[in-house]
Amino acid sequence: MRVSREKFAENREKILQVAGVLFRERGFDGIGVAEIMKAAGMTHGGFYGHFESKEELALEVSRALIEKVKIRWNEIIASAPERPLDALLDHYLSRCSVDDPGGSCVFASLAQEVSRSHGAVRETFNDGLSMLVDILSEIVRGETPEERREKGFSTLSAMMGAVILARAVENRELSDSFLDTTRDVLSPANRTNS
Repeated sequence: MRVSREKFAENREKILQVAGVLFRERGFDGIGVAEIMKAAGMTHGGFYGHFESKEELALEVSRALIEKVKIRWNEIIASAPERPLDALLDHYLSRCSVDDPGGSCVFASLAQEVSRSHGAVRETFNDGLSMLVDILSEIVRGETPEERREKGFSTLSAMMGAVILARAVENRELSDSFLDTTRDVLSPANRTNS
């Protein structure tokens, strides 16, 4: 029995959403196509009507998740024009980011795995990270575009590093210290001359 175009598109979107959560929770190599399809409520065989391979799925999921990060960051920044960096730090350096890898930043969840890969997924992450540096370069302090870009790199590195380290430890106090200390160091509100 053939499914309508609308149902096909709905099924594809469901696969992308489920795979996005599972990839962030378990990594690209930590979950198989059969498990993704089962979690989406579909049969394994139906996968190949939507995607040629798991690699294609990983690429499409990566692109979609990176676009969501871009949209979300821009929304947060626009919602706090007087303190855009602080708003972004409050959002990113949160318990939610640490405790819910399947629902949080694709970069913090998959950076290590992507660092061991090559090809289109890695290129997509390269472009996405550059885009985040560009966003940060617009909201960090600095005298010149070059200085703001450098601060964009260091800010992004600190933000993602704090989340990754906060996830790596079991001790809640230590985990919170990674988040809180990084937020305090990066926050323009806590700097008098930068």
